[in-house]
Amino acid sequence: MKRSLTNILQLGIKELFSLRADPVMLILIVYMFSFAVFEEAQNASIGVTNAAVAIVDEDRSQLSRRIADALLQPRFQAPEALQVDEIDAAMDAGRYAFVIDIPPRFEADILAGRPTVIQLNVDATAMGLAGTGASYIQQIITQEVNTFLQVAGVTLDVNIVTRARFNPNMETTWYQGAMSLTNNITLMAMLLTGAALIREREHGTIEHLLVMPLRPIEIMLAKVWANGLVVVIAASLSLFIIVQGALAVPIRGSILLYLSGAVIYLFAVTSLGIYLATLARSMPQFGLLTMIVYVMMLLLSGGNTPLENMPEALQTIMQWVPSTHFVALAQAILFRDAGLAVVWPQFVAIATIGGLFFLAALLRFRKTVTLMQG
Repeated sequence: MKRSLTNILQLGIKELFSLRADPVMLILIVYMFSFAVFEEAQNASIGVTNAAVAIVDEDRSQLSRRIADALLQPRFQAPEALQVDEIDAAMDAGRYAFVIDIPPRFEADILAGRPTVIQLNVDATAMGLAGTGASYIQQIITQEVNTFLQVAGVTLDVNIVTRARFNPNMETTWYQGAMSLTNNITLMAMLLTGAALIREREHGTIEHLLVMPLRPIEIMLAKVWANGLVVVIAASLSLFIIVQGALAVPIRGSILLYLSGAVIYLFAVTSLGIYLATLARSMPQFGLLTMIVYVMMLLLSGGNTPLENMPEALQTIMQWVPSTHFVALAQAILFRDAGLAVVWPQFVAIATIGGLFFLAALLRFRKTVTLMQG
């Protein structure tokens, strides 16, 4: 047992020295956990920013002017005036994301209690902007109508108050920063471990390891702990310097608990990286396999689209993917200040799936080693 631990430690140190001698991979690590996290959070916003909006004011009343004045930057550009017969052409040309059509006698009908309708035309080719922006405009119109009626002395029977928990200003930067870090942990863990194994094969050093008194499990564990250590250190620095520092994202939960979950998650994902490396015969093949798996994990793990929006069969399948549980764990800890009593099911799920991935990778690695020795 002592000899095995020594072998795993020394092989892991060899991995770290090999990584230090690979400037391209070092630059990639720095980039993915610094500039990539910052830029995605700052500039790849899924929220409403500087959206083009136009208003067709057929009422020309005080209330219609209040609605136009309430569409403020930075969410919306200054509203432009349109005529009714210009709406279709403007929308077809993509000049505006939203066109609001306020009908004639709108203010008079509101004061008289008569039913009236405002038409909101939305360019739904930008799905995220369309849904969120339409919701903002509806809230703005409702608030302005309610305020106008109160000033006019009309009593409202119902007043709806909405509170956004965990992100009161609905800043997409907060969410994007943490999720970008989570996604980059996934990608870099697979790339580092898989590339390390491919590099051993291409440089011929794997044959040197095979003639030594080493077992495949020792070689695998060394690659897992060494590359996992690099990723967790880079992720920790990114969390403190980029997410909390440069992006000013308030982390509500325990960073130590989050990093503990990241360590377990890295065990699962590095094992997956080794498994993919045993399937590939060259670095380009490994890169293609990694990107296919990563894109699936990125899109279907609940970080970009809610799991509830997916078919039930797909939801069931994604429960066997560790990134699904890590995304849930990260959101619960970082944003909602969840403790271990809340996220322990995710810890158990990630550890279980990680064990299965490691076993599959070990069996495949042993088979590969046997073929090479033969």
